[in-house]
Amino acid sequence: MNAQEAADRGFAADELRALHERLVVRAQADGLLDVAYRVVESPVGRLLVAAGESGVLRVAFEVQGHAAALEDLAARVSPRVLEGGARLDAVLRELDEYFAGTRRAFDVAVDLRLARGFRREVVATLPTLRYGATASYAQVAAATGRPAAVRAVGTACALNPVPVLVPCHRVVRSDGSPGRYAGGDAAKRALLALERGHGPLASSAVQA
Repeated sequence: MNAQEAADRGFAADELRALHERLVVRAQADGLLDVAYRVVESPVGRLLVAAGESGVLRVAFEVQGHAAALEDLAARVSPRVLEGGARLDAVLRELDEYFAGTRRAFDVAVDLRLARGFRREVVATLPTLRYGATASYAQVAAATGRPAAVRAVGTACALNPVPVLVPCHRVVRSDGSPGRYAGGDAAKRALLALERGHGPLASSAVQA
């Protein structure tokens, strides 16, 4: 039943939401839900957050294309993807706390299966960059044991499947300038400003 059919049968919006939530709960209980996702508002734009049983698989900015992110999850993880469910409650709460300036590290598990080879090595190194600090692409390359792989580090950061949770925004150019970011340059500047103690992010942060 699609939304128009439901409307024709007299289902209200809140009834549809409740029906959908029951569907998600039942699918998870029956082992039929491999990936749950939600799209939420944030100070750096609308974020798609998706998780499997082992942890958060994907955080995608709107500029990256939420539909494309879902298609990639369906192709590379499982086609059994549904919106909603309690699986995402913890990560969404931690993201809210982070943007409010009250959380400096994330406790939720992440699943890095979408990052492979050297890119995964780079992404796995990024959580060692502490809150409020930055490292250059060259420094991250050296930390992986491949000091000449500076360009590859940049690519790995750009393709990080779980930005914000895994802090690729803390990797900057050698001259200290922020450099590019998959979520947009303004989003990267906003995240760095938050971690430098400039206060919680307002909803207009990416436009600053």
